[in-house]
Amino acid sequence: MGMTLAEKVWADHLVRKGSDGAPDLLYIDLMLMHEVTSPQAFEGLRLAGRTPRHLDQLIATEDHNTPTVDIDKPNPDETSATQLTTLEKNCREFGVRLHPLGDADQGIVHAFAPMLGLTQPGMTIVCGDSHTSTHGAFGALAFGIGTSEVEHVMATQTLSLKPFKTMAINIEGDLPAGVSAKDIILAIIAKIGTGGGQGYVLEYRGRAIEQLSMDARMTICNMSIEAGARAGMIAPDETTFAYLKGRPHAPKGEMWDQAVEYWKTLRTDDDAVFDAEVTLRAEDLEPFVTWGTNPGQGVAISGVVPAPDDFADATERSAAERALDYMGLEPGTPIRDIPVDTVFIGSCTNGRIEDLRIAAEIMKGHKKADSIHRVLVVPASSRIRLQAEREGLDRIFKDFGAEWRNAGCSMCLGMNPDKLVAHERSISTSNRNFEGRQGPGARTMLSGIAVAAAAAVCGRIEDPRKVFEM
Repeated sequence: MGMTLAEKVWADHLVRKGSDGAPDLLYIDLMLMHEVTSPQAFEGLRLAGRTPRHLDQLIATEDHNTPTVDIDKPNPDETSATQLTTLEKNCREFGVRLHPLGDADQGIVHAFAPMLGLTQPGMTIVCGDSHTSTHGAFGALAFGIGTSEVEHVMATQTLSLKPFKTMAINIEGDLPAGVSAKDIILAIIAKIGTGGGQGYVLEYRGRAIEQLSMDARMTICNMSIEAGARAGMIAPDETTFAYLKGRPHAPKGEMWDQAVEYWKTLRTDDDAVFDAEVTLRAEDLEPFVTWGTNPGQGVAISGVVPAPDDFADATERSAAERALDYMGLEPGTPIRDIPVDTVFIGSCTNGRIEDLRIAAEIMKGHKKADSIHRVLVVPASSRIRLQAEREGLDRIFKDFGAEWRNAGCSMCLGMNPDKLVAHERSISTSNRNFEGRQGPGARTMLSGIAVAAAAAVCGRIEDPRKVFEM
């Protein structure tokens, strides 16, 4: 019997097979680090008198706690400032490569690594961050890990992991105009639920997936964790190779040819069997928006806010009741009638150059709706910011009335100055909409880039295809 993509990468990195229920021991090719989940790991090494085993396979950046304005001034948040300076001190002491705030390669941990060519097919990648699954877009097996595991990988370059089940997510056919990768993954999560992928590595397959850019593929794999999955993966292909070729850490010359030859083997065998399969027809998809307090509580933009009675399962019904109360929404309200206060465009899910181009295309020639408090446009990395400015996108955003920021996690999560106030409603291109995610009492509705930009134009949630008709 053949092997799936995930099984091939796992087998290539197996150091020791677990027995009697013990986990397998896997070799880790690359560990990414940031300021939030690393302090305890460094301290653990320090107390044990140990040093990192392979410094060349560790790299760090600053992202979660970084301000996105006035980055040359003292950090206004004492806790954030402490975490950033602690990372800087730890990296100096242990010799870990760091791209700090102000560095040209600084950015959200899951954006800067692919741009440097550090993320490559067939690798095992870990980070103390849930959305490490992003790197699966390259055919890598990438996991978010806990703080104690961060220390273990630093010390040994290995990680104990239990084997996984496999699930194929097939997106058949061609995507309709105006439907994005974010809409695909929100529709998938709505279909299988936030726990539907628990214990699985998801492999995204089908014509619609193959047609996506690398930026779009990273969006899909990024949110695999929101379906409860261990990881998400897409098989590498010519699109992958074209993205990587020439990047600073990509192989060169004969090494490139050898790498591509290996990368082409990283596909699920024709006779491989998945433990589960889910299929969606691309032509049935629309722009998608969440109405509740988890990424699975979403609906097509042509739909309405559901009623608790729409859910047969008692747990889901109760969750819907709580979500509607927290979000301040009434059942039956058309999604396109919901006004928003703030628009956030950015995050490791949707802050790449392709995303910014889409936002600029919709905003060009328009002005921010008077009812909108603020529109934040936050590139996912400093390199993306520089590229956007070379293309003149920053001028479009500023003319529109948006705030053009420096790179960082920003309003994706309430760990930096970019927070919402209680009951403020945002349409956000980030990955999580849990209660208080963007600040205590904040009401977050997730969407793709185009929907968020359209909301900024209209002052309410709107189908971006309608904006082009204005």
